[in-house]
This record gives sequence, C-alpha cells and structure tokens, in this order.
Amino acid sequence: MIRLYQTMAGARHGGAEVFFERLVSAMAKPVWSGAVRQRVAIRRDARRAGVLRAAGVDFAQLGFGGALDILTPWRLGRDIRAFRPDVVLAWMNRAATKTPPGDYLRVGRIGGYYDAKYYRGFDHLICNAPGLVDHMTGQGWPAERIHYLPNFVHAEAGVPLVRADYATPEGVPLLLALGRLHRNKAYDVLLRALAKVPAAHLWIAGAGPEEAALKGLADELGVATRVRFLGWRDDTANLLATGDILVCPSRIEGLGNVVIEGWAHGLPVVAAKSEGPLHLVRHKETGLLAEIEDADGFAAHLNAVISDAGLAKALVAAGRAEYETRFSEEIVVRHYLELLGSLRK
Repeated sequence: MIRLYQTMAGARHGGAEVFFERLVSAMAKPVWSGAVRQRVAIRRDARRAGVLRAAGVDFAQLGFGGALDILTPWRLGRDIRAFRPDVVLAWMNRAATKTPPGDYLRVGRIGGYYDAKYYRGFDHLICNAPGLVDHMTGQGWPAERIHYLPNFVHAEAGVPLVRADYATPEGVPLLLALGRLHRNKAYDVLLRALAKVPAAHLWIAGAGPEEAALKGLADELGVATRVRFLGWRDDTANLLATGDILVCPSRIEGLGNVVIEGWAHGLPVVAAKSEGPLHLVRHKETGLLAEIEDADGFAAHLNAVISDAGLAKALVAAGRAEYETRFSEEIVVRHYLELLGSLRK
C-alpha cells in the first residue's frame, strides 16, 4: 500500500482543480482501500471541503497565501510528517512552493505550461499531456524523471436540460463549448464559424475576461440570437446530455479535457489542431480537426457532422471506445497508483 499526501492551493474553479477533486475522490473509494491511503491539504474553500468530505477524503485546510505566508509551510510540514507519506503530490505552482522537503518523494503534477523553477528540488513530475512533458524537458527537466499520465472524466449520464429555458428551439443542432472565456479558447473563431452554420445554435459554458468582447462580436456577426453564454457551470453532465456536438476551437490547449468529456458522453467532437486535441483526436475517426484560426474549415466540419448522420454516429462510437480503453476512472487511477508505487523511496 502506498501512503500518498496531496497538496492543492488552486482557485475555486479551473481544470486542474476539477481533476484534483475527481482523482482524490476516486482514490477514496473502497475499491482502492488496499492500494492507497491518502491525506490531502487544500486552500481554505467551503465548496471544495464539502466535495472532499462527501467523498470520504481525509483532509486539512490551510491558508496557502502568497510569498509572505510562512505559516502554511510550517503547518503543512508538520501535518505531512504526522501522516508519514511515501509520496507527496503537489498540484500546481503555489502548492509546490509551500510543500517542504522531507523523507518522502516530492512529485509535481503539471497541468499547464508552468515554469520549472517552482519545482526545484522535486524528485519527479507528472504531466497530463505529452506537450507538457516537452515543455518541462525543454526547461532542462531530466527526461527520466518526468511522466505522462492523462486525466479521466466521469461518464455518468446527466439529465437533459429544457432548451426552452435557454431560448433554444428543440430540434436544432446544438453546439456545446466548455471552458474559460479567454483568448486561448478561440471562441471568436467559433462565433465566426457559427455564422457559416445557419442550422446550429451554440451554448458556451464558462466565464472569463473575454465575455464582453465575445458578446459584441456575436452581435456584429448577426449570430447573437443563436448563442447563449451560460457562465461557469457545475452541471457539465447535464450540458453534455443536452448538446449535439462538442466543440473545442482552442488556439492553445495543452490537454483538451473537453474532448474526452465529449467522447465519454456520446457527442461527436470537432476541434482545432491545438496541441492537446491534436494528440488526442484521430482525424475522421474519433473526431474532426480543423486548422487553428480557420473559421471556414471549422464550419465545414460542423456542417459535415450535422448533415451526415452516419458520420456523426461513427465518430461517437470511436470516441466512446477511446474513452473506455484510455481515459476511464478505473484505468487512470490504476496508472497513477502503479507509477507512484514504482517511484517511492
């Protein structure tokens, strides 16, 4: 059995934060009780504490403040020593800087294009996309001490939402985009593509600094009546049960977790060739890939899926098979425990 301590100092919302909650909750399930004993330290957050408590996770809440917060490293070190872990897994930069060295392995979990300086003195890194492995080794991190392990997503079916509640007609093709309203996500390109897909409506679930600009662009393009900005949502499964096509037009996307979400929930996927989707998707087999910034090409792929039911069905079947063989909870948790068990001192 491996004794695993995990540290998370992230924000309330975010991709890494969501997967952290999924992974520690999964490891707390009885099926893994003979393989791992874990404890977790999180930045104080009532919602996240509630999630962990409901999952039966043993956890502590600490301040995880800025550079002047010297109390958190002291308290964290004391809690870690009391637990006596084999491995401490630190999620993202702030948690890494607050995690003290000790008689255990320190492993950093990398979910973005981070600066390697935050992981000085760490023993190993785990990246959730091959491109992030290249990013960290490009900063001098030793290749033999860096490992690729993907995320998993949940496949439990949600409850379809009533489209009329969102001023969306029944029977129209509904495109679903999930992610922060940031330039990297290229929702401006998606809106330009939507203008060339007159049959479709679009829901964008996310919040961020580009919201006003995107709403203005939707007005300018004449598609505002077919777009709904839903804000940040926690009912992802319900959204996926309601949509018809999962779209990921990102300029920059290290992993493309939403692609896996689409596969797990039976939606055909249309994405841009940013790093994550390009690694995940086999074009014309598990999804359709357009060039980055290519609104015309993206629109052509959307129109193809909408007009060809056989194509859509084939993409859904192949995507679901990909999820079941590579990205299910059972497979990814097992890979995590096997890797960490093989690394421990």
